[in-house]
Amino acid sequence: MADDAVKLLMLAGDYVEDYEIMVPYQALLMLGYKVDVVSPGKKAGDNVITAIHDFEGAQTYSEKRGHNFTLNATFEDIDTDDYIGLVVPGGRAPEHLRMNARVIEIVKAFADRPLAAICHGAQLLAAADIIKGRKVSAYPACRPEVELAGATYADIPVTDAVTDGELVTAPAWPAHPAWLAQFLTVLGASVSI
Repeated sequence: MADDAVKLLMLAGDYVEDYEIMVPYQALLMLGYKVDVVSPGKKAGDNVITAIHDFEGAQTYSEKRGHNFTLNATFEDIDTDDYIGLVVPGGRAPEHLRMNARVIEIVKAFADRPLAAICHGAQLLAAADIIKGRKVSAYPACRPEVELAGATYADIPVTDAVTDGELVTAPAWPAHPAWLAQFLTVLGASVSI
């Protein structure tokens, strides 16, 4: 990968959803983007623990411990001007990331730039107060937060995503094909065979 590759930022934290960090990270790297993954209080080389969420017929998803995901950038070194877009995976990480003032500043910096959030990532968008008047999808349990933040909740199938301007959101990892395709469109990229 070239040193001048187009850069994206991804916010992570312990118990980020495994598929929602691994799949977009690897897919975006494959397409030639440089993706810096950071977490508050951690530096490049540190790990976050992932969680595997699955839909097994219960009233909500099940959760199992996932992998250790190695961060490749240092949170304190981030300058949002270095990045063209932001990716916010879900899982339980957003519920504690939203308590960090610098995380909120970072999310706000991408309010008018390409931003992809999935599942519980909407908790960060709501906490950053950047979704008022927007159409936003999220895991259904996040609907109250989305609506309290002044957004219209997009009640779409779990395999779909929704784009509102430069904001691309989806309910959960089964939406990866639609979510990533829509994010690439917002980024101005195209993939063909």
